[in-house]
Amino acid sequence: MSKAGVAIIGLGIMGSGMAGRLLSAGFPLTVYNRNHDKSAPFGRAGASVAGSPREAASKADIIISMVADDIASSGVWLGDNGALAGASRGSVLIECSTLTVGWIKELAAAAAQRGCELLDAPVTGTKPDAASGELSFLIGGSEATLVTAKPVLSVLGREFIHLGPTGSGALMKLINNFMCGVQAASLAEAESMIAAGGLDLEKALSILTHGAPGSGLVQRAAARAFANDFTPNFPLHLMAKDLGYAIDEASHLGHKLQTASSALAIFKDAIAKGYGDQDFSAVIKSQQRG
Repeated sequence: MSKAGVAIIGLGIMGSGMAGRLLSAGFPLTVYNRNHDKSAPFGRAGASVAGSPREAASKADIIISMVADDIASSGVWLGDNGALAGASRGSVLIECSTLTVGWIKELAAAAAQRGCELLDAPVTGTKPDAASGELSFLIGGSEATLVTAKPVLSVLGREFIHLGPTGSGALMKLINNFMCGVQAASLAEAESMIAAGGLDLEKALSILTHGAPGSGLVQRAAARAFANDFTPNFPLHLMAKDLGYAIDEASHLGHKLQTASSALAIFKDAIAKGYGDQDFSAVIKSQQRG
């Protein structure tokens, strides 16, 4: 059977890894990125390079978006040059970005008017996982649509968790990321306290990372901070965005995320100090004195 044509819209850290995976698996691929320089390597590797999201969607059966936030997502899907304008009836739209539940529901309604199905399918994992096809997809939407999308998603990830109707994936991703942000912020404050108290950093981190606090995220963030390597796998400013989205979403549900609010203040401080484009683990460095 011939493989479905796929479009990837957004060739940042995650989207570029996903595009590379689809090319290596032999899927007919069209790519679009606002900065066209990022599309050129994929064009040389055999992908079709589109001049707009609409053009990219017009060449695909399955259209995947991986962008920064609600504003960017709205920009690539809507309008005369948006992907929805080019999508054929029956196309499957997969929004993999970390977005608000409200925007996902709005986008799903717009997709339905075009005769298309939307999956909200944000991912867990970072740059290496995208490049190696080891992402986990948190999925909201129709199970039947997920079956249609599985041959493509199977190239990109190792796990596909269907959480319920439209918006379920988006909500779970915000919960996931706010907990990650809280852990990173707490580690930043812990390292600051270690330094202030004159403790041996390596010994103290060994206790934390091998003991009860030592989640996988804490272990990785501590290792990157100790190595002073903040090359972005997940930029700090996006973690701050996700914390803000989670706080707002909880408010809509009648809840208050106090730990997330405290973590967001620490991340905003890190951005103000110039760490926004570094890996989110740089929040640790931002809290160091001197």
